[in-house]
Amino acid sequence: MNNYQANEKGYYGDFGGAYIPEMLYPNVEELRTKYLEIMNEPSFKEEFNQLLKDYVGRPSPLYYAKRLSKKHNTKVYLKREDLNHTGAHKVNNTIGQILVAKRLGKNRIIAETGAGQHGVATATVCALMGIQCIVYMGEVDIKRQAPNVARMKMLGAEVRPAKSGSKTLKDATNEAIRDWINNPVDTHYIIGSAIGPHPYPDMVTQFQSIISEEIKWQLKEKEGKELPDYVVACIGGGSNAAGTYYHFLDEQNVGIIAVEAAGKGVHSGESAATSQLGKEGIIHGCKTLLMQTPDGQITEPYSISAGLDYPGVGPLHAHLYKTGRGEFYSVTDDDAMAAGLELSQLEGIIPAIESSHALAIFNDKKFKPDDIVVISLSGRGDKDLDTYIDYFKL
Repeated sequence: MNNYQANEKGYYGDFGGAYIPEMLYPNVEELRTKYLEIMNEPSFKEEFNQLLKDYVGRPSPLYYAKRLSKKHNTKVYLKREDLNHTGAHKVNNTIGQILVAKRLGKNRIIAETGAGQHGVATATVCALMGIQCIVYMGEVDIKRQAPNVARMKMLGAEVRPAKSGSKTLKDATNEAIRDWINNPVDTHYIIGSAIGPHPYPDMVTQFQSIISEEIKWQLKEKEGKELPDYVVACIGGGSNAAGTYYHFLDEQNVGIIAVEAAGKGVHSGESAATSQLGKEGIIHGCKTLLMQTPDGQITEPYSISAGLDYPGVGPLHAHLYKTGRGEFYSVTDDDAMAAGLELSQLEGIIPAIESSHALAIFNDKKFKPDDIVVISLSGRGDKDLDTYIDYFKL
């Protein structure tokens, strides 16, 4: 039996489900009853695959990082999601969801975004399809991700600031959910991560599973075998991770490594290390591991990376953690920034700060010289240049 797929109620083991206000029930139920049928239509698959090829530029390369491999004495391959159109893995999912929305007859799209990459990817596909787009983004993130805000506006999207709470991703998500409750008939909410009420975690994971599907045949070409020894990905809500792990979940010989943001230190009070600090709870429509106070209030997360600044993880990842199928590591801001600089100077690739967390795995885990380690390079560093500049005084 396959234990790592969502069951019919959207649970991965103890985590998942759909914990939603009654007013959202029609929207979520419509999606739940139709998403698999839509995704399995031959015409849907054909259009999705065509757009991934001709518009997104897939397959993304699997690149053998020669100098990085030499430095860390193991075989390191980078799955180059940073080379997709819009600069990250996010577009795989937004292409899929805009096609679902069209088939459901929706003519207005809303989204939430933290680092702005999902916002850009949503604005991109809305421009492509000629559909109205509203993106909710925390005021703090609007400041620290200004180039992505400009991109969204240029693509014709309206960016609405979230001014409550920590004014980051969690608060943007709250605002998007409010909007959806008020506009149930014509609006589809494109969630950017493997989080939210069922069917979102499953739907997003399936759209992102193209990543591990490609890794298998690309590795076969390069190494003569489909299975790496380890797959590594950074994890906030966890869509790039879900896609990177998907086709290896039942392959017990493939180690699954998730790297979270420890911020200024796991126990510093400024962290987003959910596996270490989280307890079971409910956020944004699903039961998962969640950073919270003893009386159940959600704790404000912190990371230098806007995309990992989230107080929970997707339910699939919570299940991988609880069952021990995944190894979870927490990486500080400082170690992530150093790993980003290392990749830039060893391989000529400037990674997103999210991806830099995954690249910092070598501080915590020693691999064997003949291990094949595939790291998801989830996004490129253009959007983070200001943060790199400030940090390194460039």
